[in-house]
Formats: sequence, C-alpha cells, structure tokens
Amino acid sequence: MNAEQLQNLIASGESMRLEFKGEERGGINDREIYESVVCLANAEGGRLLIGVEDDGRITGAKPRHGTSTDATKLQAAIFNNTEPRINSRVSLIPTSQGNVISIEVDRYPEICATKAGVSLRRAMSIQGPTCVPFYPHEHIGRRVTLGLLDFSTQSCLESTFEDFDPLEFERLRQTIKRLHGDPSLSNLTNVDLAKALQLVDTNGGILVPNIAGLLLLGREEPLRRFIPTHEAAFQVLDVQGNVKVNDFFHGPLLATIDEIQKRFDARVQEEEIVIGMFRLPVPEYGRVAFREAILNALLHRDFSQMGTVFAQWHHDHMLVTNPGGLPDGITLQNILVHEPKPRNARLYEAAKRIGLVEKTGRGVDKIFHDQLRLGRPAPDYSRSDAGNVRVVLNGGKANLEFAKFVYEQDKSGHPLSLDELLILNMLFYERRVDTESASQVIQKNQGDARTVLENLHERGLVEGRGEKRGRVYVLSSTLYQCFHMEAEYVRAKGFEPIQQEQMVLDYVKKHGRITRAEAADLCRLNGFQASRLLRRLTDKYEEFQMVGSRRGAHYIWRKGKK
Repeated sequence: MNAEQLQNLIASGESMRLEFKGEERGGINDREIYESVVCLANAEGGRLLIGVEDDGRITGAKPRHGTSTDATKLQAAIFNNTEPRINSRVSLIPTSQGNVISIEVDRYPEICATKAGVSLRRAMSIQGPTCVPFYPHEHIGRRVTLGLLDFSTQSCLESTFEDFDPLEFERLRQTIKRLHGDPSLSNLTNVDLAKALQLVDTNGGILVPNIAGLLLLGREEPLRRFIPTHEAAFQVLDVQGNVKVNDFFHGPLLATIDEIQKRFDARVQEEEIVIGMFRLPVPEYGRVAFREAILNALLHRDFSQMGTVFAQWHHDHMLVTNPGGLPDGITLQNILVHEPKPRNARLYEAAKRIGLVEKTGRGVDKIFHDQLRLGRPAPDYSRSDAGNVRVVLNGGKANLEFAKFVYEQDKSGHPLSLDELLILNMLFYERRVDTESASQVIQKNQGDARTVLENLHERGLVEGRGEKRGRVYVLSSTLYQCFHMEAEYVRAKGFEPIQQEQMVLDYVKKHGRITRAEAADLCRLNGFQASRLLRRLTDKYEEFQMVGSRRGAHYIWRKGKK
C-alpha cells in the first residue's frame, strides 16, 4: 500500500474492520496493540493503522525498536502475545508526516485473547466503532456463529420427559404424514420417537430433553423457563408504521409455525390468470417463499442470545428477521451457492427427517424460485448484518404475464432453472445484462453465466448483441410481445450499428471531437463496444481520425481530407 492508497482508505473513516490509533499525544504501548489485534480477530478481521488520529489526520507512528520499527519483530511480538497465536501482516507505509504502521488481521475461527487473558470484540457505540470487553457469557453466541458449537444439542438437566407435550407428539406424526417425512418414524412410541430424532439424552439412566427436543415437543411453560430466548412474532404494520396486529408466540416450533402460517393465509390475497380452461392463482407473496423464510428464521436463529423472530407484514413487503447473523463463511454474495451450514444442526436434522425442510438444505433456493416465478423482484437479504438475518419479500402488483410465461414453460416440459429465472428477472427490470452482471446475480463465475445466457439465447428467450467479449443480452422480441411491452423492446435493444455510426459522426461534426466514454454513453455501449465502433469508423472514413493516446485519446473529423 502506498501513501495515496492509504489516504483513500482513511477517507472512508473508522469502521468495524478499520481502526485508527494516533500517537500525537503520546505513544501507545505494546499491550494496546495486542488488544486491538484481538478485538479485530474476534469480529470480522480488519486493519489497525498506527499513526492515524481518530479524525483521520496522519501524524506518524513512533519508532518501536530503537530509532525505527521492524515489521518482522512486531509481527512476531503479536504472534507470541496472543492466544491462540494470531498471524498478522505488518507493513510500514511512508508518508510526508512519517511512517504509518499497518497491521492486517484475519477473522479467527476461535475466540482470541491476549497472553494476559484480555479478550475484546469490535462493537458499534454512540461514538462509532470501538473495542469492548468480550465477556464469557457472550462466547457461546460467537462459538455458535463460527460453527464450533451446536446449541441445540445442549441437555436441559433440570428438565424431564414429562416436559414434553403429548399433543406435540401427535402434531409431529401428522407433520410426517402430511409432508412425506421418514415413514419409519410414524409408528414409534413417544419415547422411541424422541430417541430416533435425538431429542433426548441419557443422564444416569434417565431421559433428559435437550434444547432441540424442547423446541419441537416441549410444553410452553418449560420452554419459557429453560429457553427464555425463544420468541416469535407476527406483526401487521400500516403505511405509517403503526402496528395493527402484534401476536407473540413462545410455544413449540411446529405449533408456532402453524399459528404464523394461519395468520399469513388469512391475509394474503390473490390475482388470477386465465390460461385456456385453467385459472392460475398468483398470490401477492409466494406461499412457499414465506414458509421457507419462516422455517429458516426459526430453525437457524441463535438461541443463545435474546431476540425475536419477526414476520412483519408491511403495506408493500414482508420482512422476516431472526437473531444471529449469517453463519461463518456465508455472505450475501454466496448465499445461493454456499453449501448448507445449519446453526442448530441437531434441530435441523430432526426437521429434515420429519419432512419440515428440504433434505438437500436448499431452502434459500426455494424462497428465490417461488418469488421469481410469480413475477416478483428477487428476495432481498441486503438488510442483514452481523447480528440479524433479514429477508424482504416484495409485494405490490405482480407481473401476471411473467407468471403465466413461467407456468407455460413448466407445462411444456421445459421448466426454467433458478439461474435462468434470476437472469430473466434481472432483464425484465434492468433491460440489459452482460456476463459480468449475470455472474453476480447467479453468484457463479462468468463461464457459468455465459452458458446460462447462451442456453436462453438458443431457447429464443434472449437476444445477444456484439462479440463474445462485451456481448450484451436483452429479452427477445417474442417475450416482449408476450408481456405486451413492444415499446420497451425497442428501448432495450438500443440502436443498430448503422445508427450508431451516424450518431457518432453527427456528434463529432457538431462538437468537433468525441471520446470513447462519450461514444459509449451516446450509443448505450460498454467501453469495449465503443472502442470497436470508433475503430470501425476510422477504417471506413479517412476524415475520421484519432488524436492523442491513452487517456488523452479522442476522435475528430478532419475537414478537407479526400
């Protein structure tokens, strides 16, 4: 990193991943450095900049080894004074105000402390990001997030088998039958069923419920006593944000899911599409998407911390929230392709066996697929943070023609994959897409995105323009006609090559010059396509000439040339 890059980094300000330590008023000691490194390692990782004040001014770091700072020695000191030993990357960045020490730290898969036993974590305060004590009772949640602990396996030693509700055993059997779960479970006794699903442990020859068992089969009173963190709510809010319905639940999960589903079903409205002799209902929110979102929230929440699973019905969207951030390794950029990583593995395995959730663990795929097939925008997880997962299901008026098209593809024996739905949905709203943006939306590499786009092209659903490099795609004219959006097709397709050439020539003759960026903006092209257009014009017309090079390059029409 050079001084210019450092200034750009500092300009963004302190964050959960960036901390400044200034030494203008006095040098910081080694203990403070070790503690700051531990603090970052116990969160998302990040960078410590020594020699930068809280207000972003560079004042320079004081020498740590005589008259200078040895980056290798400082790195070794950090390694030897942290537990587990933290590997950091230390570098010196020279500036006109003096050297700045940069210490990069990765997120650690264990809870870290200094050799002196001090454990800190990064947190947001009123003043901004800071390091705060990381208390032992908070370690459970961190270990759960890192996948080092399955909280649902914990035995409730003060609980007994009598804390299970016989009615919930019957509800569980009905769920197995209705959802085609493991048929071998249906005829087992209550005790054998609890054992088969690993919902009880043995302590001195006595069956003791574990957390997963109480969550699935427990009576409400023991649930409140042994798992006080368990709470779910169904809320309805009007346009002003006033709460019209505010129902809370503390009972076993199957009963809670049923109660929330009933309230959802009572409110969801449908439009209908007539397809021949058949009427296709299109609900304002996908029923499968909503159910999967609720299941994910209840089964994957962090039961080690207080918090509520919310299903909030707003005037134009549904918001489902659960305590506990995304599991370690899963991000907004890979949520569709990352292998399943349940936070409460014991609970989740039981839910799979009774048929409550997908055996492959691809519930997120079902949320996306169900919303997209109804002509809705894709589910939005962007409101999620380190403490909560939030998914927005957008409502409003459905694209009925898109829903009809998807249904007809299913009936014709050519169902659309999730990747294809994601790209078609993006094209419907964004009009144009290239392989880079397509790869981002399907969360795969550009080779996979190009394959999906070309498959859609072969099926006559999209049209491609340009060569392989810089190739862009739009919905086909057939689809725009199907959607009764012929005018949108003309706008999305853009201008034909001969039109583009004439537009550039007219622009140059009027303004005297044109740059590649101006040509790209004028003709709605990317940079590569604009370069090809300009080269084509220089080959075609002797009067059309390039002047300058690199960033200073532009094109003119030199009058008088023959």
